[in-house]
Amino acid sequence: MVTYEPGSSLAHGFDPRAKLAFQVGFAAAAFAYISPRGLAASTALALAALAAAGLSPLRALAAFRFPLLLLAVAPVFAAVRLGPPWVDPGAAADSARLAYRVVPVLLVSAAYVRTTPVRESRAALQRVVPGKAGRVLGAGVAITIRFFPVLLADLRRIREASAARLGTERPLRERLRTVALAGVGRAFDRADRLALALRARCFSWNATLPALSFRWRDGALCLLALALALSPLL
Repeated sequence: MVTYEPGSSLAHGFDPRAKLAFQVGFAAAAFAYISPRGLAASTALALAALAAAGLSPLRALAAFRFPLLLLAVAPVFAAVRLGPPWVDPGAAADSARLAYRVVPVLLVSAAYVRTTPVRESRAALQRVVPGKAGRVLGAGVAITIRFFPVLLADLRRIREASAARLGTERPLRERLRTVALAGVGRAFDRADRLALALRARCFSWNATLPALSFRWRDGALCLLALALALSPLL
């Protein structure tokens, strides 16, 4: 799981608003170009973003192993036909290109999470989106980023507890059912405690957020994001 880690990398020094703009522009370009050359360019740019964040590509890929597994299965289903010729390699290749374009976007998002504190992400969203909509969006993203790793840790502990009780000897269907039910129950318990904690701390829609400073290099990153977003039109 990729989480924020303090550091002095190049990506750490960018304003979160500029990094959000880069993610949007990069995603627009990555989804527009599905040729081998376009996929290679988006991959190279994603690797550059990881290098700027001081994050290993293998670690980023490991964090998204479950979505990547689903993306890897998509070409197989696309290739299967119910009649002759039974397997269509062309459909599999097209599906693989469409699925792979998601991978660089995930890598760039991992670089953002690795280099941006949750409070700064909330502050950026509330400054970009005005009014109560921005406050709701900022608070929701902040809670989700903090809540998701906790849920993953709960699932890992449930699996370990099941294995310690010889759960690995049970049929796969029963193991999945046990982990799923226990995980859902734990998630609801966590949500109830979170709601109670927010009320106990007088959760405010106008929380004091950190100050953000927009510098020349942030402007350069925003220009790059704009160029990426407009490149499919040009």
